[in-house]
Parts: sequence; C-alpha cells; structure tokens
Amino acid sequence: MQVLIVEDEILLAKRLKKLLQEAEPAANVIAITNSVSETVSWLQNHPAPDLILMDIELADGQSFDIFQQVKIGSPVIFTTAYDEYAIRAFKVNSIDYLLKPIKEEELKTALNKFRQLSSTPNRAGYIEALLAEMQRMQQQETYRDRILVKQGQKMMSIPMDEIAYFFSQNKFSYIKTVSNQKYIIDHTLDDLEKSLSPRQFFRVNRQYILSSASVTAIHSWFNQKLKVEVVPATDEHIVVSREKASAFREWMGE
Repeated sequence: MQVLIVEDEILLAKRLKKLLQEAEPAANVIAITNSVSETVSWLQNHPAPDLILMDIELADGQSFDIFQQVKIGSPVIFTTAYDEYAIRAFKVNSIDYLLKPIKEEELKTALNKFRQLSSTPNRAGYIEALLAEMQRMQQQETYRDRILVKQGQKMMSIPMDEIAYFFSQNKFSYIKTVSNQKYIIDHTLDDLEKSLSPRQFFRVNRQYILSSASVTAIHSWFNQKLKVEVVPATDEHIVVSREKASAFREWMGE
C-alpha cells in the first residue's frame, strides 16, 4: 500500500507515519508534503498513491483547495482538529475523518474502511452511507458556544473562544477570559463540563477546566502528576492528577 501523508506539522507527520506503520505494516509512506502547493506539485508529477492521509488546515490554505487544482482519484482519510469540516470532507473522496489527536485504534478502523471500499463495487453508495452517519453524529454532538455572565446589574454573553478557563473558588464558579477579565457564573463546574466541547476544554482537576489555547507549558510534577502553566496566569499551581495526566497529554497533542 503506497501512502502519501499531507501534514504541515513535522512532528505530527512523523507520529502519523509511525502510527500508520504500526497499524498497517505493509504501508509504505512514499512522501510527506506540507502545503497545498507542494501537494499539488507532487500529485502532478507522481503516480497516484493507493491512499492519502490529509490534514485539512495547511500552512498556505485548506487542503480542499488541492482538489480544485488537480484531479485526485485516490481515497482520502482526512485528519484535523476541527470537526466543522466533516461534511465537506466526505464530498471529496473521503473514506473517513479522524480528529486529532489521532489514536491507533481509530486509524486501524479507518484503514479497515479503506479495505472495504477497495472491494466494494458501489463506492458512491458507501460514501453516501458514511456521510449520513457523520451528519447523524454531528446532530447529536451539540455543545455550548457561549455563556451568560454577570457584571454588576448587567448580564453579558461571552463566546467560548474568548474563555481561557473556568475555575471554582470559595464555593463560587468563575470564568477568566483571554483578555484577563473575571466573571462569576451561575453554573457548577460539574454541570459545565457536560456542556463543553471536549476538544476545546479539559477538566484537569476539581477546581479548573482549561481551554487548550490557555496552556502555555506543562511540567512533570510529583507522583506522576503534571503542573500546568496558563495565560492569564493564576495565583496557584494548576496540577493535573496522575489519573488524568496521560489523557491530558494526549488531549494536548502528544
């Protein structure tokens, strides 16, 4: 199986290559390209690979632009940190859609779909079935995109993208925004955790739910725990428990 990897982050490309070779020893990564232009050039000058693993967000644009510039007959497994592209991905040769951080078992499942597709005479029907399943999953997964906060006698609606982290203090819950504003909220962290996208937020301990964008550094700590630095900075250490440390590292892209 000849495989082309399209990924603009070299460490992620190397990890994906390693995962692929562990999941499918017969796979041969014939090239790794890191941009729309480089991928178009490679595809124009080489025979079509058996399979393409393609990141959606590249340094010089989205990988969908590649399909506008060159005809691609190879099946594609898309990889990305953003599930908003799922439906569009399935309309351009996609046989599956993997969200980062990619797990070996999920990659194996995608490769199994690739093998099924290779032996399926009704490829269009197969793609339509996958598309319908992705639409169903998207309809089920709806997460909060903003939250109402109090500011004196006023109330304000804060988008999730502007929140650095949630925290509890003296039996009250608060948010800290990326612009270092602090607001009290009428929700417990337990209730909030259920309504937040697990791709954007992680409950590191009883006191904190962090956005991935707020994390600036991760340090090894006592008893296999982790200490996390965030921005805006806090007055106390944020410690990830030993039980959650592995999942947290994976969530951050290990």
